[in-house]
Amino acid sequence: MFYRNILHKLREWASNPDRKSLILRGARQVGKTTAVEEFSREFDNYIHLNLEKNADARLFTEADTVSEIMEIVSFRQNVSIKEGKTLLFIDEIQTTPKAVALLRYFYEEMPQLYVIAAGSMLQSLLKERISFPVGRVEYMQLAPCTFSEFLGAIGDGQYKNAIEEGILPAALHSEVIKRFNTYTVIGGMPEIVANYAGRRDLTRLRSIYNTLLKGYNEDVEKYADTQKQTHIIRHILNTGWAKAGQTITLTNFGGSNYRSKDIREAFTIMERAFLLELIYPATNAQIPVEVSYRRAPKLCWVDTGLVNFSANFQVELLETKDILDSWKGAIAEQIVAQELRVVCNNAHIDHLNFWVRNKNGSNAEVDFIWQQDNQIIPIKVKSGANAHLRSIQSFMDLSSGNIAVRVWNGKYSVDTIRTPKGKQFKLLNIPFYYVGILPMLLAQEM
Repeated sequence: MFYRNILHKLREWASNPDRKSLILRGARQVGKTTAVEEFSREFDNYIHLNLEKNADARLFTEADTVSEIMEIVSFRQNVSIKEGKTLLFIDEIQTTPKAVALLRYFYEEMPQLYVIAAGSMLQSLLKERISFPVGRVEYMQLAPCTFSEFLGAIGDGQYKNAIEEGILPAALHSEVIKRFNTYTVIGGMPEIVANYAGRRDLTRLRSIYNTLLKGYNEDVEKYADTQKQTHIIRHILNTGWAKAGQTITLTNFGGSNYRSKDIREAFTIMERAFLLELIYPATNAQIPVEVSYRRAPKLCWVDTGLVNFSANFQVELLETKDILDSWKGAIAEQIVAQELRVVCNNAHIDHLNFWVRNKNGSNAEVDFIWQQDNQIIPIKVKSGANAHLRSIQSFMDLSSGNIAVRVWNGKYSVDTIRTPKGKQFKLLNIPFYYVGILPMLLAQEM
């Protein structure tokens, strides 16, 4: 087990005297159970219930109170929850809806107990009409490994620390970009990262990717409400990986005959399982952000390694020096979205957005936007000279802000740019490996 940054957040949760039961969310195989088990080392007692096991599930269906449940568990596992700190981990909680409803009573009746619940398909309980204990639980989300975590896993802890603090020496830029390109190729699924860290052999990873993808395909019946939705989700899993980082059309997606409404419903189910995210455009450059759900969204998947494997693109990526040259830049947008998703989670932001100009005849588009304080910050993922940043300039002419971001393969720098209309603003040129500390870099320059 290599260090996951979520352990720091779990410690913060545990140190809060007013903590509530914690629901840990995320796609299958992103390391939720492993992270909790590592965290459990910091407790005197650890109780792990897996509700996919009938004996554990029956505790919640047959017992009437949480105290009765814990009495039975304590007896069976010979654990005294009155002595020392006890962590209770309820895994795959979505399989037993009553267990979700009972989480509030752990908070109200047994506040001395540390309770974490996890499940990759918790949102599927919405169709069960189960009542989530609103106000009685907290949420935390775990994504695939970030680039920072990847560096730690492969033994480059000094690089990891320097990047997280934004103090990487410029002379090491080329070395770190090479590592980032490798990370872009293999992605951040923990089993993949751990195997690569131990063997440094990409050919050994193929069977792991294949197993992960088969697992997602086999889970379809658990996600879907109807047989038709099952077919549509499988179609998306078969054809959608090649659309990563690109704007998509829902109608007839992937060469199918499916209607936009049916495709949208299937995508929504997959979003609830954290397999992907549809990123919709905003049409204004001021706060509050006005999102247009009628316009075509951008598709970003849970992990870039799975994208590359599914599209049989890993060899080509290994041979390129600039990921902006691959997939016409789409894979660069996919990996930036993957890193930004974690930044959003840490900032308690639910959705990423990009920007399009709301004007007939205009094709101005900015890859992503980020709100910092009272400014909307445009983010462009591209190479090239400043003269080619026309979309950012169009955005800045409409914005009251004074800062924009370009993510690229170059070193960190700050330019002063003037638009054709005369507006002056700062352009932060951020190397790919600094996307994870975007809020800190913006705070330094604003």
